[in-house]
Amino acid sequence: MPNLKDELHSSGWSAGCSCLDNVPAKRNKLILPGLISSRIYVVDVGSQCRAPKLCKMIEPVDVFWKCNKGYLAVVRSLPNGDILIANMGDPAGNGKGGFIVLDGQTFVVEGLELKGNWEHECEAPPTGCDFWYQPRHNVLVSSAGFVPRIAGRGFNPDDLKKGVFGHRLNVWNLSCRTLTQCFDLGEDSLPLSVKFLHNPDAAEGYVSCALSGIIYRFYKCERDNWAVEEVIRIPAKEVSGWIMCKMPAFTVDLVISMDDKYLYVSNWLHGDIRQYEISKNCKPRLVGQVRQLPCILRGGPVTVCRDEELKCQPEPLVVKCKRIYGGPCKMQLSLDGKRLYVTNSFYSTWDKQFYPNLVREGSVMLQIDVDTEKGGLTVNKNFLVDFGKEPHGPCLAHDIHFPSGDSTSEIMA
Repeated sequence: MPNLKDELHSSGWSAGCSCLDNVPAKRNKLILPGLISSRIYVVDVGSQCRAPKLCKMIEPVDVFWKCNKGYLAVVRSLPNGDILIANMGDPAGNGKGGFIVLDGQTFVVEGLELKGNWEHECEAPPTGCDFWYQPRHNVLVSSAGFVPRIAGRGFNPDDLKKGVFGHRLNVWNLSCRTLTQCFDLGEDSLPLSVKFLHNPDAAEGYVSCALSGIIYRFYKCERDNWAVEEVIRIPAKEVSGWIMCKMPAFTVDLVISMDDKYLYVSNWLHGDIRQYEISKNCKPRLVGQVRQLPCILRGGPVTVCRDEELKCQPEPLVVKCKRIYGGPCKMQLSLDGKRLYVTNSFYSTWDKQFYPNLVREGSVMLQIDVDTEKGGLTVNKNFLVDFGKEPHGPCLAHDIHFPSGDSTSEIMA
């Protein structure tokens, strides 16, 4: 991209899957919003015979003036063809949730056009981050995030209990664009990733709370009313040599397999990926785990004093002669559910704070082999994408998508 320090945190396709019976949508435009700059890039990736081409750039001032929004996060295409982008703040970096809309029908040479805000101004939540929707239930659910101008500088324990880290789960009427319910998931819980089941008739999903280590199931209980329940709790570890005496799990990402059988959770600070079976009942059952990507390595600066799950601190992970720094962050699952890909960069300032070697060495993408029959995860020692070797690197990789569609871009209607 022609500008520096955009922090291209998330990405999304200009078109997504709209119906189970339809041929997969043509994905020839990749939408890249800047989390720091609030700039939006539209990249043409339609031809496999040539390099991707930048075909449109929406400058931050347009986003600021037209929408009074900034710090752009997650991108998803809507059933009507428009593109929805969640935001985390206002132009000054204060906390402000909500969404901006790109017109997905204006596929002219210039690319996509900015339409404005999606929700009514008076209903913008205090913070925002991720979202998912189910057209058959006319619902959109969004998570919280944090205040960008403060938490964007890094994690500071003094910011706890000051409203810097969000705690709400928001339920929206998809067609009317109105906020219908809000759930308080606990002070400083920081709900980040939210996913519905892929079955378009299923009225339920999951949200992970990074700082509390709790994963909630949300579901429709009657008419258009929704409820939440705690289904997974990952305990904090008592440590020394760290920024606090207790290290939270910091669950950054959730991925649900296309058959709605398994839920995957990335634990960025503790350093493990967990596989839960969710198809048989409402209580997820842990069936797979890899523990080899942690912040709590044996011989490292952090000492675990008390751990409810591990008896000893693990050894470093080495793949193809390269030592891996940083915990698992964003994940992507192949459509057949057998390959789980994972990156290890969360946010540049937080990477520098907790994993300085990751910033110096560059991030990686690893492959986790999945047992789709009985459950189970294994690091594939023959697969490594090393972003430290990029020509203008070292680079920090975060989001992952497949051109043919994947488990986080396919929203069935």
